[in-house]
Formats: sequence, C-alpha cells, structure tokens
Amino acid sequence: MLKRLSKYIKKINIKKKTTIKDIANVLNISAAAVSKALNDDSRISKKTKKAVKQVAKNLNYQPNHLASALRKGKSNLVGVIVPRTNSNFFSSVIQNIEQVLNKEGYNIIITQSNESYKKECDNIDTLLFTQVDGIIASMANETTNLEYYEKVKAKGIPLILFDRGENDLNVDYIGINDYDSSHVIVEHLVNQGRKRIAHIGGYKRTRIFNNRIRGYIDALKKHNLPLDNELLIESSLTTEDGKEKMAQLLKLKNRPDAVYVASDYAALGALQVLNEHQIKIPEDIALVGFGDEPFTAMVTPTISSINQHSAEIGKQAALTFLSYTKKKTIEQTLNKIILDAELIVRESSNIIN
Repeated sequence: MLKRLSKYIKKINIKKKTTIKDIANVLNISAAAVSKALNDDSRISKKTKKAVKQVAKNLNYQPNHLASALRKGKSNLVGVIVPRTNSNFFSSVIQNIEQVLNKEGYNIIITQSNESYKKECDNIDTLLFTQVDGIIASMANETTNLEYYEKVKAKGIPLILFDRGENDLNVDYIGINDYDSSHVIVEHLVNQGRKRIAHIGGYKRTRIFNNRIRGYIDALKKHNLPLDNELLIESSLTTEDGKEKMAQLLKLKNRPDAVYVASDYAALGALQVLNEHQIKIPEDIALVGFGDEPFTAMVTPTISSINQHSAEIGKQAALTFLSYTKKKTIEQTLNKIILDAELIVRESSNIIN
C-alpha cells in the first residue's frame, strides 16, 4: 500500500486536487466505500474507516462541499451580504448571526457589496452557486432593481433582510424604527432650544433613509418648525460627504443651529469641519449622528447618536432563518421585527445639562 500511496502522492502533486477515487485506488476499494467511510457510515468497519481517513490525510484530501450539498440538498451554509464590513454595526450583526447559527451546526459565508448593485448581484450569484441554505442581507445604496433578490425567492431559499430592505419583496425584515428615530432626535434638539435643524440624510431611494427623512419632516411640523429645503441634504453619507455637506451648510446666510446626520461616519466628517471653523459644539451648532459607532464616544466632543441594536438584529435575523429549518415547506411569513429607537445623548447635543 505504501508504494501505491507514494505513486498517488506524486500524481496528486501534479493535478493538485485529491478525489475520493484517488483514495479508493490506493486502498483498492470502491469510491462508494470511501465516501461511506468518510461519513462514518455504520456499514463500514472501523478498520476500513481508519485506513480511509489516514490515506485521506496523507493525500491532503478536501471534501467537495458543493457536491455534498447537491447530493443532500443541504449545505449547512448561510450567506450574509452587507454593504461593508468596516462598520461596527455590520460587524456586530455578523458576529451575532454567526454565534446563533454556529450553535445549530451552520457556518456563514460573508460577502460585501461595497454599496455597489453589480457587486451585490455577483454576491447573490456566488451564494446561490455555493448552494447556501439561506441568505441574510442588507442592501447596497445603489440597489433599486430587486430582480436578483426575487431570484432567491423563486428558488425557495429563505431570504431575510435587515437594516436595509424593500417592502415590495415581501420577505422577513429586522431593523429599528427609522421614522421614529428622527422624531426622537428632533424632539431632543427642540428640548435643547434648537429651532433651525438641518438634516444630512441618505438617498430617498433607500427605504431606511427615506423613512428618516419623512420622520425629520413630520417632526419639524409637529413642533411648528418651518421646513427649509436648504437644510435637507441627501448624500451617500461617507466621512467625506459629511465634511462637504457641513461646509455647504456653513455657507448659508442663515446657518442651522443643529445638524442631524443619518450616519455616524458622515457626522464625524461634519464634526471635523465644525472644529476646523472653531464653531462651539453644541452651543453654536448641536450635532447628532446615527449608528452609535464606538468612535462617537472617543472623539472631542463626544457625538450623540442612535443605538441601532446591532446585536439584537443579528440574533433575530439568525433565529428567523432557523425558524424556516423547522418547517416542511419554505413560505415567506412576512415576519417583521422593528426595534425601538434609542438616543444616546452625549456632549455634541447636550446644551441643557
């Protein structure tokens, strides 16, 4: 057997990938027997199992999970799509999805769209090709065409959206109440004596940012504050956007006395511009962000922000997927979990102590 093994090791080094047939040829048994041995089938003797596993180790055999998934109709893999991984919110969601799913024998495949619709479509194709058992996703800023997500539904694969999702898809969704979040922020700023409140928001085409904009507008009306279109700005909410839009607001003849930014990253950019112009925060201009990123408690001044409950969103997204594994048929149940907004008040908006 050693000579046969040495011969096959040389062949494997050339073709680089070991198959079940290679192991079978070394041991002079059938490929089916090797497969059963690798899967601890009770019909295979302990001696054969030990020999198969030893040869597999020597030949650096790696199981073909895709082929296995095709045979079993189950891969124990769940795809996760996020706009970016360098955000505490998304990394926390991913961590909590993984913790819940790992306990139930599932592993996750993480992909990021980088806010690109094309990249998001490529991610979906890759996950479908990998035969994932479900997809948990937060949409890219660019995504307006839902065709690829409809393709996931058409294949009968559980689809759960979090943070960013579209009602038209009729799938499960987990997130916070974005509309109410704006009311909470505006009410806080009004209570701090602010009367000219600007909003640096995301694009209306994205549901969560549209809800935040609607909430901002309705909250102004509720408190009898005028809506000035100069104070409502859409952007992609990067740090650079925050700098650019804050500089734009400072050029107005009638500056705002408070700025509500729909992302902590853009709020950080706005803060840098305010500091560069030596504007007193919050006395001259109060500032509130969104997302409660860790840096909001580290910068000077610290930034007030909305806690998005990332850990709970991740857990609920994973549990929602697991609920499908207990059903005989895949049916989207339109289960929507909306968590309450929570404002963390810090120095940037705390005028009246």
